[in-house]
Amino acid sequence: MEQTLVIALTGILGIGAQWIAWRTGWPAIVLMLAAGFLAGPVLDVFDPEHAFGSLLEPMVAVGVALILFEGGLSLDFRELRHTGSAVWRLATIGVALGWLFGSLAGIYIAGLEPEVAILFGGILVVTGPTVVIPLLRQSSIQTRPASILKWEAIVNDPTGALCAVIAYEYFRKIAEQPNATLFEVVPPLLIAAVIAGLIGYVAALAIAWSFPRGAVPEYLKVPVLLITVIAVFVVSNLIEHEAGLVGVTVMGVALANMNVSSLRSIHPFKENVAVLLVSGIFILLSASLELEDIRYINWQIGLFLLALLFVVRPATILISLLGSSIPWNERLFLGWIAPRGIVLVAISGLFALRLSELNFSDGNLLIGLSFAVVVVTIVAHGFTVDIVARWLGVKGATRPGILIVGSTPWTVALAEQVQEMKAPVMLVDSSWQRLALARQKGLPTYHGEILNEATEHNLELTPYQNLVAATENEAYNALVCNEFAHEIGRDKVFQLGEAGDADNRHRLPESLRGRALFESGFGVEDVSERRRQGWVFRKTKLSEEFDFEDAQERLPEAANMLLLMREDGTIRFFTHAARPEPRAGDTILSFSPPKAKSAEENAAKKAAKAAKASKNKNQGIQPA
Repeated sequence: MEQTLVIALTGILGIGAQWIAWRTGWPAIVLMLAAGFLAGPVLDVFDPEHAFGSLLEPMVAVGVALILFEGGLSLDFRELRHTGSAVWRLATIGVALGWLFGSLAGIYIAGLEPEVAILFGGILVVTGPTVVIPLLRQSSIQTRPASILKWEAIVNDPTGALCAVIAYEYFRKIAEQPNATLFEVVPPLLIAAVIAGLIGYVAALAIAWSFPRGAVPEYLKVPVLLITVIAVFVVSNLIEHEAGLVGVTVMGVALANMNVSSLRSIHPFKENVAVLLVSGIFILLSASLELEDIRYINWQIGLFLLALLFVVRPATILISLLGSSIPWNERLFLGWIAPRGIVLVAISGLFALRLSELNFSDGNLLIGLSFAVVVVTIVAHGFTVDIVARWLGVKGATRPGILIVGSTPWTVALAEQVQEMKAPVMLVDSSWQRLALARQKGLPTYHGEILNEATEHNLELTPYQNLVAATENEAYNALVCNEFAHEIGRDKVFQLGEAGDADNRHRLPESLRGRALFESGFGVEDVSERRRQGWVFRKTKLSEEFDFEDAQERLPEAANMLLLMREDGTIRFFTHAARPEPRAGDTILSFSPPKAKSAEENAAKKAAKAAKASKNKNQGIQPA
């Protein structure tokens, strides 16, 4: 019963923290750490170690393996065209420098035993996708620095684990044979890592061969993939402890670059699994912390943490990227952002016990010290990433924009209005000729097929939080909306045309299409015909004195509201299923006939409205 309760509370706290982060914009990792710490050592609501016992470590290990695999699936080698040299520098020179500087800081600032400091310095190489990717998801960072941080986090996780294993095995060997050298320790470990990578690559080849050929039925593809990942992790760990992290990372990266079309359908599922695992593991690890673990922290540890933030990381990045083409503002940003996460805590907890067995007294410090590093880096970087990015000029678009698929006179006119409202906008079409009018108007355009996988590497989609599919083909519009619904959100993809009901066999069902633009559900032919009749877009600014009713009176009777923009840049569409509540400060964009109401018509309508109100008052009728 206790285990069931812990699982339920872990899910509630983890997903609850993610939801609060989404609503408030606070870093999700900080909230999850705080929730777990309060539920565990502070309030003693539950104790994961007591509930799961020896099962806790393998549960966390498998979870970390699945997270690294999911992260590897997001790494496409095409991204390296602009960031490749930086990524390779950070994965080689950066690892060596980070290990060296971290070890020196541990010895001379934290006062750790040299052996413990060297091992911990290797673990500090990791940054981790469990913290970096959620941070990038919440913050709008330009493509290149965001891509470098993502690649570094995923590649360096197994690398940091391997560094710690090398250090530990060397110290263990020295304890057994005082004359042992690094050459007796390092080659076998590197060979084990290579074998683990080959196991992961062979597993990826097997998946890439079997899935498209129908060797695995559709309903078993996700289970087979997950079990294969776990098998690669376990088999690789049998060769050498922590080599499994190398195997699953290689498997994920290899699959991501084999163009296996079958994997596209499982992307939403594996992203959901990653969110659940990240939430659960952070809650379990922070709830497992004991207050005694942090009582060792003193002023020396405080200086050590400051050195990590302001000396070790910046020096590692700046020296590693000397002579590269990365601009200095991006180098400084990379030198600041390095939050640590699950892998650091998990590996530190493992080696704390092993170092104690080798009679290194400072080994007990690693658990509390690793949590201190995680908390300090997550809080420092999580709450300052937007500020530093804006200060250094690497911040992406701050106002949500609109991605418009299909270049027609109507969409070009819409894009012009959105651009005038100071929101990012992009017109996408596979026809160069259809984009001619947009290019003449000086609008941002992308020539290519929006559904092509190459598009996400050539077109930065981060600034566009709304998608409007308005080509002449309604079925294609529905396909585009359905493809992007899981990435942008089902409530943020729109298309022309009224949704069909379940009983209408001639129309696409609502579950397969985007939300219908306009309350009236105008279709492609409807807007094209009205455009030929001279209909135009009109912007109306609301205020305390000029409210929504006044705006409606000013517009022609046939006018249709399309969207409104809040003062903070938030965009809300008027659809057949939802109508935003306009308020003072909003700007409304409507599609209306060319002839607006005359002053006499407006005066007559106001007089009729006043007369009706007076009549109702005299009859004692209360307004609705």
